[in-house]
Amino acid sequence: MYWDVVDVHPLKDRELAVTFDEGVNGTIKICKSFCTGVFKPLLDDSVITKAKIKQGAIVWENGLDLAPDTLYKEIKLNPDKYYKIT
Repeated sequence: MYWDVVDVHPLKDRELAVTFDEGVNGTIKICKSFCTGVFKPLLDDSVITKAKIKQGAIVWENGLDLAPDTLYKEIKLNPDKYYKIT
């Protein structure tokens, strides 16, 4: 089963607020330790703030994306609705 992101907007400190199509919402934090290899451009905080939605996934202009199914599962299972990507 797939869950589409329907809203994303930047918060503070490398965080994005996300809402999924069935109403689940929460916050993801993209840690600098995650930003290696293809994700290295996300070391630039200004890039993170330019997140958009394309076909239900969080994407950036440079082609990077985050899988919505993993985000959904981690946010839904966390009582604080928070997922720290490390």
